[in-house]
Amino acid sequence: MKLKINNKQITGRAGQTILEIARENGIEIPSLCYHPDLEVQANCRVCAVEIKGRINLATACSTVAVAGMEVLTDSPRVRQARRTNLELIFGAHVEKCGHCSYFYDCELLKLSRKYKVPINRFSDRKQGRRTYRFDQAVEVDGTQCFDCRNCVTACARQGINYLEVVGSGINQEIRPTRDKSIACVYCGQCTLHCPVAAAQEQGNWSAVEKILSAKDKIVVAQFAPAVRVSLGEEFGLPVGTNCEGKIYTALKRLGFAHVFDINFGADITTMTEAEEFMDRWRQPQAVWPLMTSCCPSWVAYAEFYHPELLPHLTTARSPHIHLAGAIKTYWAEKKKLDPKKIVVVSIVPCTAKKYEAARPELKWQKRKLVDYVLTVREFAYLIKKHNIDFRNLPDSDGEKLFNRGSGAAAIYGASGGVMESALRTVAALLAATGRTKPSGSTEHSPDQRLEFKEVRGLAGFKEATLVLNGRKIRLGVVNGLGNFSRILPKLQKYHYIEVMACPGGCLGGGGQPIPTTAAIRRKRWESLYNIDKNRLMRRAHENKPMLAYYARIKEQNLGARLLHTKFTKKRNPILTSSVDKRKLPFAF
Repeated sequence: MKLKINNKQITGRAGQTILEIARENGIEIPSLCYHPDLEVQANCRVCAVEIKGRINLATACSTVAVAGMEVLTDSPRVRQARRTNLELIFGAHVEKCGHCSYFYDCELLKLSRKYKVPINRFSDRKQGRRTYRFDQAVEVDGTQCFDCRNCVTACARQGINYLEVVGSGINQEIRPTRDKSIACVYCGQCTLHCPVAAAQEQGNWSAVEKILSAKDKIVVAQFAPAVRVSLGEEFGLPVGTNCEGKIYTALKRLGFAHVFDINFGADITTMTEAEEFMDRWRQPQAVWPLMTSCCPSWVAYAEFYHPELLPHLTTARSPHIHLAGAIKTYWAEKKKLDPKKIVVVSIVPCTAKKYEAARPELKWQKRKLVDYVLTVREFAYLIKKHNIDFRNLPDSDGEKLFNRGSGAAAIYGASGGVMESALRTVAALLAATGRTKPSGSTEHSPDQRLEFKEVRGLAGFKEATLVLNGRKIRLGVVNGLGNFSRILPKLQKYHYIEVMACPGGCLGGGGQPIPTTAAIRRKRWESLYNIDKNRLMRRAHENKPMLAYYARIKEQNLGARLLHTKFTKKRNPILTSSVDKRKLPFAF
């Protein structure tokens, strides 16, 4: 199909919209509410274009192109309409100092400057609008919202429907539902799809910045597997670039005394989970299926919506909690440091980790193991705020006592990765059954597989049947909470199930850079599996420093306090709200 855009003849496919064709051909049409993950709503109308032969302007995101169509994307009429739309949108969006600071390249700010929108008034429409905070994870600020409804759609896509539109006209706002049978699970997909930071993480960056200057504290950082392949996007690097060496350097320049890789903690989680799988495998009357528990949004979902499933969840702690426990016990002891002075900051692609870090079940000696949690966006903001030239940073390494973990740990950031990591060790443990060689031996047998491609990929639901050591293992992988309903009726069919709340797993986490789309998730996914492929050590049980820590914890009978956790039925989560009554002038 051929058509003209800005007098240039281009080719598109039947059924594509004008916006899709334009962007495929390098023609930029601005938009705010459009996101390829979500249903097209055409609310902002910033993508308005002029079509020859039509009286009214059309929204490029919702108008299907036809052969012979002639489109103008930047005519005087289009520019004036776009400017008017942006002025109306900014009139419904109160800029508060620092509020959009995680999003230096906020599209609304950029477009408003480009089209010379006069921002010189406060909208009375926003008087009395509320900010809703969900536990310690995310928040929705009504004073920032311009009613694009992306957050509502993203929440519905997760199968939660916690956010809804109430009121009409000037009294319309996005707020949590009052239905007590529905609860937020802190996944942050609302924040990932909000174009103006009205929905965002509850920030910890200022508290971290303050604690870094405390002379009586030893402030350490740990960063998650998926962070290394997404952070570079905030600094113009190609999507999927592995930046782990630069991350070490950036954290040191920010003032962190020591830097650790959560991949090491992922290997602890894998070892703990694999042993738990084996314990059930040996029991004739074991409770199946075993279900992963390292995703805190999935755990929150299970605790509220399906408490009957809690006995199925593995009791292994999540990687950043495992590593924080190792830092404040084993590492502190080796370094002769007072653990009370150690402050652990986790840098993760997740908003729910903020909620998880505060769980009372995960405390050690009545203190939190992870003191602060930063999303990738918060971390990027700190780097920019301190004028660190991230693109040109040299690579460096982290704390020597704990290594960068195995290749199996790297793929924790992808849907199916937690399961595959555990299966690599389970296969080795099964193969070692009845033999004299230790389970940590690197000798390979037909059952000691290094790759389980059956559970890989970005499909919403995957299932497979494997034969290990002569026995069948039936597997299910849920990619995105919206797909959990597909497996619920047939849970007893499986031995092992992985659930990740966010589409793509941590690659698409609520704290990742904006935008995050299916194409971007795919490139991050490829990068993580390349890291795994190029690691010399690709299985958790081959990580000797990790095994040394693991053995020490068991010798001290601390497994119940540092390796395992428990889950309980939850009531509706904590919700706080406040009314913003301040009249703040815009300042550009």
